[in-house]
Amino acid sequence: MPEGPSIVILKEAVQAFKGKKVTEATGSTRKFDVSLLTGKKITDFKSWGKHFLICFPKFTVRVHFLLFGSYRINEQKDAIPRLHLQFSKGELNFYACALDLIEKPLDEIYDWTADVMNEHWDADQAMKKLKASPKMLACDALLDQTIFAGSGNIIKNEVLFRIRVHPLSYIGKLPAAKKKQLVQEAVNYSFDFLEWKKKFELKKHWLAHTKRTCPRDHIPLKKEYLGKTNRRTFFCDVCQKLYV
Repeated sequence: MPEGPSIVILKEAVQAFKGKKVTEATGSTRKFDVSLLTGKKITDFKSWGKHFLICFPKFTVRVHFLLFGSYRINEQKDAIPRLHLQFSKGELNFYACALDLIEKPLDEIYDWTADVMNEHWDADQAMKKLKASPKMLACDALLDQTIFAGSGNIIKNEVLFRIRVHPLSYIGKLPAAKKKQLVQEAVNYSFDFLEWKKKFELKKHWLAHTKRTCPRDHIPLKKEYLGKTNRRTFFCDVCQKLYV
């Protein structure tokens, strides 16, 4: 599942189509009649967390890539796209993704202050949400899109390793300074992720995610499926303190 930084990269990559008219829209989605998009002009591209938003004058198409979704710009895969947008010069294709048509203003749908990569991100609001959920596990907090929109499993594992917090720690047991560090590093790592992804070197910088040995203690890292989402979690029992 693409995390927030990957959606930001997509948003940047499609800017040439901003202000352009869709000459033909087709696709296999049954969520809405894609022919509605034919002849409509794209006014903007936005992102919120893991959601890619294609904005038209009176509605927005939301794309969520789920676990196996993908896209192609000015080329096609050997598969039927969930959504195909043709322009006079170029095309966009989206595969194996979830699509929705949003007819309300986006400001009524999205809390932009919760998106770790948005200019309106609000760290104070994130702190308030954490304090309101003392029984939440650290591994769940970093995957909660209402607190850290855009944060995914890679970010979760790497942030917890950076700040030396065990994934099964209770948020309410973290010292105030450690909660603040968690919030700060969720943003810091997301922008590091973005920079490394653009350079095609993201995996080279992983310290915990998918790794077998702790680079600090040189002992085997644990791999367990933790939290309410049961996602893969890599951590060190020595340097990542358990707060319970």
